[in-house]
Parts: sequence; C-alpha cells; structure tokens
Amino acid sequence: MHATYPLLKSTDFPALNRNRLETLQVNLGYRCNQACLHCHVNASPKRKELMEADTIEVVVNFLRAAELNTLDLTGGAPELNPHFRSLVAQARAMEIQVIDRCNLTILEEPGHEDLAEFLAEAQVEITASLPCYSRENVDAQRGDGVFAKSIAGLRQLNRHGYGKPDSGLILNLVYNPQGATLPPPQQSLERDYYDHLEQEFNIVFNRLYTITNMPIKRFGSTLISKGQFHDYMDTLRNAHQPDNLAHVMCRSTLSVDWQGYVYDCDFNQMLNMPIKNDLQGKTHLSDLIEMNLEGQPIHVANHCYGCTAGQGSSCAGALGA
Repeated sequence: MHATYPLLKSTDFPALNRNRLETLQVNLGYRCNQACLHCHVNASPKRKELMEADTIEVVVNFLRAAELNTLDLTGGAPELNPHFRSLVAQARAMEIQVIDRCNLTILEEPGHEDLAEFLAEAQVEITASLPCYSRENVDAQRGDGVFAKSIAGLRQLNRHGYGKPDSGLILNLVYNPQGATLPPPQQSLERDYYDHLEQEFNIVFNRLYTITNMPIKRFGSTLISKGQFHDYMDTLRNAHQPDNLAHVMCRSTLSVDWQGYVYDCDFNQMLNMPIKNDLQGKTHLSDLIEMNLEGQPIHVANHCYGCTAGQGSSCAGALGA
C-alpha cells in the first residue's frame, strides 16, 4: 500500500484551534466483516486490533469526568469488539447520547442476530453506511452481495422502529462518492434516497449524510496507483470554502484509537498525527482526564481540505446542512 502522509504533511491549510469538547469518537478496532474500497481506516476481516477492557475503562472514566454530550463509536465494525455492548450500556446509564457507526451488514452476521434489538432498547443512534441506493454501485464499492445485506439490515432496523416518526430511534445513512469527486449537494441527494428507498423497498430513515472521501489509507493508495492523487488534491483545494472552517468537526471532537491514544480527528488517527500539546510523544486519553483542551492548536495537513471543500464534510455530513 502506498503511504500518503509524505504527500500531505507539507501544507498551507489555515491554522485551527479547539473549541469546547462535546464529542468523544472512539475507534473500537480495525476488524470488520467488510473491506470497502473507500475505507480510510483500511479495515478488513483480517485486522486483529481491538480495544481491550482496561482501555474501555479509561474511556468510561473520561466520559464521566468530562461531562460530554456524545459518544461516537466507530471501527472497523465497532460491534465486533467484545466490549461494545458493555460500553454502550455504561454510557447510556450516564445519559450520554451514543452513536453507532454501523455498516448494516453486521446485523446479518452469525452471532449478531439480536444486535438491532439491543441497539433499539438502548436507544442508540445509528449512522449507517449506504454509499448509494443502486445495487451495482454499492456492490462495486463494498463487495458482491453487500447491497442485499444492507437492505435486509435496514428493514430489520425499521421493524424495531428506527427511522420511523415519533419512535425516538434515529437512523441516518451515509453516502460516499464512487471515486475522486466531491459529493453532490446533500439535500437533493437526500430526497432521491428517500424516494427510491421508500418506493423500491419500503424503507424509511431520518437523514442522509454526504461525506467526502479522504485521500488517505486504502482510498489514497488507490489514487496514487491510478495517477489521480494530485488531481484529487487539486479538486479539494480549489473547492475550499473558508466559511466551513468554523464548523469542522475537529473543533469539538476528540478521536481515540484502539489503544487509547488521542487525535484531533479520525483521519489524523489514520495518518498517525497525534494531538499537539506539551506532553512528549503520543498522548493517551488517561493523561487528559483533568485537562482542558479548549484553545489548543489542531494538527493540520493537506487532507484537511477534504473537510472544507464544497459543502464541507464531517462525520455528520455536509457542514451547516
């Protein structure tokens, strides 16, 4: 795999500083039941990295001390971590909103038959990847048969009340472009998703998030192999919108890797770009339990243009949408 960080570290991206911390995004491990082309984590069934119980305890202690609003669980497939349900239960007991970044197909995996029921009972918000409403495009990006399993997963979630009015169970979908292009306007694509999924499959959901593909890890390496990396970076830089700087997710989110080390965002985590502070080397979450990060500088590089291009991009979709 081609390394992308050497092509990104020299940057003129504007300096940023942190606001008040609101969300802890925790990567529970890189193991996944899929190996998607656009995956910036390079997750796959072959990955062994999983957060262990002692690090889960640090996460819980940090949540309690920091009085955060949201715990955002990601991976890989976060549900493959054996401590996933315990962490969810402890966070919900503290009345913290929990987001599960679900790939949908995990709901159809053996051993996870009761996962949808567990998530519904815990009132976990689900943000689910469905990069297109076309079978051909989804299977090309994520593997043969993934679209059918994703539709089955969505139907299962709908049966438990997800996405339905007045249920209180939030189901959001995520769109990623097929290649080296920016996402289309989020609001118009959301209407297309609503119409197609309801008419063809009787599926409902709450919101669609459009997320720009980052030129890192598996997707970045593919760009290099195809000779498209620099052209894609030009696309991102030329579409930079300064107004998006006020809303980028790194201002209010802290990313934690499977070992408990912290980064300004999930993308920096994948590039091994730890947060900037007075501590030497990487910073562990346990070192931050009594520390206020507000005003601290954010570690930026050229991939940050992916978050400010066009409508902007974050884990909650287009910025300001």
